[in-house]
Amino acid sequence: MLEGSILQQLQTAHHHSTRPIRFGVYYKNTLVSLCHSLEDHILTEDSTAIVITAFQRGKWYLQEAERYADIAKRSHQIAIMAAPDARFVEHPTSQLPNVEVVALEPADPVAQEWHLIILSPKYTAMVICQELSEADYGSGGLPASDMERKFYGLWTFEPELVQETALLAIAHIERYNPELAKKLMTYKQEIQPSFATPEHLGKVVSRVVDYLQTGQVNIHVPTATTQQALDTNLVSNEIQAFLRMAQIIDAADLTNPMAAAEVMALSETIGQLLDLPAWQIKRLRLAGLLHRIDPLQRAESVMPSGSSTHYQEDAPSCPLTCPLIPGAQVLRTMPRLRAVAQIITHQTEWWDGTGEPAGLAGDEIPLESRILALAADFQWRVNQKKTSLLNHKEILAQALFESKQQQSRQFDPKLVDTLALLVMGLQQGLDLPLNEPKVSASIWLLDNNLDSETKTGVSINYNLRTI
Repeated sequence: MLEGSILQQLQTAHHHSTRPIRFGVYYKNTLVSLCHSLEDHILTEDSTAIVITAFQRGKWYLQEAERYADIAKRSHQIAIMAAPDARFVEHPTSQLPNVEVVALEPADPVAQEWHLIILSPKYTAMVICQELSEADYGSGGLPASDMERKFYGLWTFEPELVQETALLAIAHIERYNPELAKKLMTYKQEIQPSFATPEHLGKVVSRVVDYLQTGQVNIHVPTATTQQALDTNLVSNEIQAFLRMAQIIDAADLTNPMAAAEVMALSETIGQLLDLPAWQIKRLRLAGLLHRIDPLQRAESVMPSGSSTHYQEDAPSCPLTCPLIPGAQVLRTMPRLRAVAQIITHQTEWWDGTGEPAGLAGDEIPLESRILALAADFQWRVNQKKTSLLNHKEILAQALFESKQQQSRQFDPKLVDTLALLVMGLQQGLDLPLNEPKVSASIWLLDNNLDSETKTGVSINYNLRTI
């Protein structure tokens, strides 16, 4: 990273923190899609947003200048940083009263960065990246086409991280325009960003995925290898959108902020005890991480009662064969996540057939849905009791007793027996590994060749007394 750049300052600040930042590599077309989708949320919502951007060079700003004239109508203040080019400052958008252009010195490290920082009362988001150097590209050298340019960084909705980055950007602007920096600080202090609601996040995430998918259509790429690399980057970022949405929903629930990671760990362990194949456990992990995404909880299913769901165990990437309504769920916009969407949809079915949405009974309910339902219910029960006077073993025993009361009614009786074995191990000191994936490397969830133990980040052992 370039010394003195905003990205480098952010990385340094979190280098030894309990929440180190995990960066990823993005192609330019991916960043354009991400930025447009995040900007569109300003255009479609009444907002008093502060928008801070860095465009590298003025010519890139000029390509977006008309768009930023519309954004300015719904924003409190816009600050645009870029190395100056011809007509950079003279463009009509730059003359608007709430738009300020900061002409960076060519040697300024921020002139090599691409930033979009949005602070509003309803929602925060940012894309913050730095273009790879010639040395970073390796033996292949600099890319021949603009589309193949790569950037190192991250994007997120996290309010604290967005606010922290905004402060770094304002401090950098102060070197050039102290008056603008003071104005931005005043506006920032007037805004108290909070976690976006699931409804807002659902709209943003759907828009991100739409842009990422439509941005790939009719794009000419020089080689099949390049096309494959772009497609891989696209899929990874689509999954990132959903995972970030799930993380925000969890973080906003102060009573149960680790539900997704803990349900993932429980589901995975139950799957291992049942000796399920690796591909099925991988789907369980992703379903566990995403099981609380609000739009999915009210999704409609067209699986008729009495239909039988089969698994093609010899095909790791095959979806469930039950029918789906295209677009009925936010996850279904991605074909490779439709099986996961179906798992989550049918987690509310009951073993006796009285559940929703399709009234399935017994083995008609997808196995992963049955596992997910039991794991989520058990995690919730344990979490509800953590403030009680019960000790660790008593909490587990009480939660298991309550789950057993629903055996053969709500839950698969054999799965409840499997959960009892797991609880016995937990009471005797078994720890479950809480492997939260690197969101920037979320492609592990779909690629069977990746080792999830070594590719997905830090492994944190936890005992169920903490849930």
